[in-house]
Amino acid sequence: MKTLLITFMLLEEGGHKGGLLDIDPGLIIWTLITFGLLLVLLGKFAWKPIITTLQERETKIKNSLEQAEKARRDAEGLIAKNNEMLAQAEREAQDIARKAKENAEKLKNEIAEQAKIEAVKLLQTAKKEIDNEKNSALVFLKNEVAAMAVQAAGKIIGANLDAEKHRKLVDDFIKEMPTSKN
Repeated sequence: MKTLLITFMLLEEGGHKGGLLDIDPGLIIWTLITFGLLLVLLGKFAWKPIITTLQERETKIKNSLEQAEKARRDAEGLIAKNNEMLAQAEREAQDIARKAKENAEKLKNEIAEQAKIEAVKLLQTAKKEIDNEKNSALVFLKNEVAAMAVQAAGKIIGANLDAEKHRKLVDDFIKEMPTSKN
C-alpha cells in the first residue's frame, strides 16, 4: 500500500520514467540476486533446522500414537482380564453360598435326626421307668391286699388258723388272680 502511494506521488510530480507494466532489467537482476541469496541463507540456516524439527516432531507424534495404541490394547486386555476375574469370583461366591446352604441343610437334618433319636431314647427310658413304677406299685398293692386279707380273714376266722397258714392261703389266692400286662 505504501509503494502504491509513493508511485502515485511520483506520477504527480512528473518524475516518472515508465509505466507500471514497464520492464526494468536492473531491478529484475537485483530482485533475482536477492531472492537467490535469501534461498541460500534460508536453505543453510532455516530449512534444515525446520525440517529436522518437523521430522523429530513427526517421529515423536508417531511414537506417541503407537504408545497410545499399545496402552489402549493393554487397557482392553486388563479390562477383559478384570471381567474374567469378576466372573470367576462371582462363580466362586455362588459355589460357596451353595455349599454353605447344603452344609446348613445337612446340619439341620443331622440335628433333627439326632433329636428324633434322643426323643426315642427318652421315650423308651420313660416307658421303662413307668413300667418299673407300675410293677413296684402292683407288688406293693398285692402285698397290701394280702396283708389286709390276712387281717380280715384272721378277724373272721379267728384263732383257727395260724399266721403262716394265713399267709400261704393269701399267697395262693394272689397267684390265682389274673395279672395285667400293660
